[in-house]
Amino acid sequence: MTVFLVLIVIILFAVAIWQMNKIYALSKGNSSGESGEVANGKDNRINAKLMVMFMVFLYFLMFYCFWHYSKFYLPEASSAHGSKYDNLMFISIALIMVVQIITQFLLHFFAYKYKGKKGQRALFYADNDKLEFIWTIIPVIVLAGLIIYGLFTWSDIMNFDEDEDALVVELYAQRFNWKARYAGEDNILGDANVRFIEGINQLGIDPSDVDGQDDVVTQELHLPVGRQVIFKLRSQDVLHSAYMPHFRAQMNVVPGMITQFSFTPTVTTEEIRKTDYMQEKMRTIQEIRKEKSKELVAAGEPALDDYDEFDYYLLCNKICGESHYNMQMKIIVESQEDYEKWIKTQKTFEASVAQ
Repeated sequence: MTVFLVLIVIILFAVAIWQMNKIYALSKGNSSGESGEVANGKDNRINAKLMVMFMVFLYFLMFYCFWHYSKFYLPEASSAHGSKYDNLMFISIALIMVVQIITQFLLHFFAYKYKGKKGQRALFYADNDKLEFIWTIIPVIVLAGLIIYGLFTWSDIMNFDEDEDALVVELYAQRFNWKARYAGEDNILGDANVRFIEGINQLGIDPSDVDGQDDVVTQELHLPVGRQVIFKLRSQDVLHSAYMPHFRAQMNVVPGMITQFSFTPTVTTEEIRKTDYMQEKMRTIQEIRKEKSKELVAAGEPALDDYDEFDYYLLCNKICGESHYNMQMKIIVESQEDYEKWIKTQKTFEASVAQ
């Protein structure tokens, strides 16, 4: 790596010397007062046409990318607040696209129309208060509107009201896995501290706190559909980020403090599996995995495991170490009845310690 960096430095130094020589030759000129480095009428015409060609290519590339990479868009949000998030994003993209199309057209069109011509001098235009007011006030109004709309959206999502039957769940991050702690029948999470981490008590639940005795610690996150979930987030080691893209939810998990986020799931795991979007997505994934398995088998390695059904996942969206990519936990969104059946099969903290 060091040799590669040294080679790059040497090449860049040589390019710098070469450019300096060109600048020196250009500044010196020749006896006739002209230089081959100065653009003539033919050069200006060629460059003007190239600018138009580049504008056409830029627009073509832009629309092609929107069409081709639209398959990577996420499906409709699976949470109650997700539509607000998506609306804000699409409004921002639409504004950027409109401004980009107009400004790029004007930039390349004027470069073509006002190309250099022999004997023609550029007009020195000192200022125009009216024009400056227009191109200043319009961006101010647009950006102010977008920012205010974004603040209202952010406030609606983050400053939530707690429902009476809200489910309280702690997401505990540690390199490189997640654990979920449910508040139990009292719906109150017991106190926890890293000083209590020992043996089976991997989340540091305070053994002396009565509220923590009925807490349930799991390796899988089950959420009842249509019920508000309030997440309390803690980290054992470094900065993590709880990222649930299909629910449009993300919150940093900071060591030494508790952060929180809330949303209401609206689409169960079974329901999203049956959507046309997800079925087409799974067919594409299966084809890719089959081709990859053929390559692995040909190389004498085991084939990939089957991946037949989609699942929601909780991911880490901060680069927290070498196994960051593998820090994930399955999320199952189900009916309230199925959730209650599942939670009854899980051991409480008190039962786990006693065992």
